[in-house]
Amino acid sequence: MTTSKTTVLVLDCSAPEELADFYAKLLDATVRRGVDPDFVEVVGHDGTRMAVRRDHGYAPPSWPRPDDSQQAHLHILVAEEDMDEAEREAVSLGARPVETRDNSGPRDVRTYADPAGHSFTLVARQGR
Repeated sequence: MTTSKTTVLVLDCSAPEELADFYAKLLDATVRRGVDPDFVEVVGHDGTRMAVRRDHGYAPPSWPRPDDSQQAHLHILVAEEDMDEAEREAVSLGARPVETRDNSGPRDVRTYADPAGHSFTLVARQGR
């Protein structure tokens, strides 16, 4: 017998409600709050799911500094022609640009830290 399984990426943070709201707005998704106030899900309209969990001892990653390794990051796919708009939206919601290389000229991969310090990238996809 095979059981049904679903994968959910969970990010640790100190303030799950705020981080869930950030990702819900960025991804045009819905926040689902359950019984546990320390665990909040973010569900996209296409079925994509992630969650954030309170860690009372949380310390943000220091990546790209060498004293801490990157544990995980999100790739958010964006239509190539919408990259500038997606960047403005991410920054207006509280994302901070992370400079990891020379970013002059057109860029198809842009790296940020979310309000809790996790890295994510906006990645241009060809066509819609």
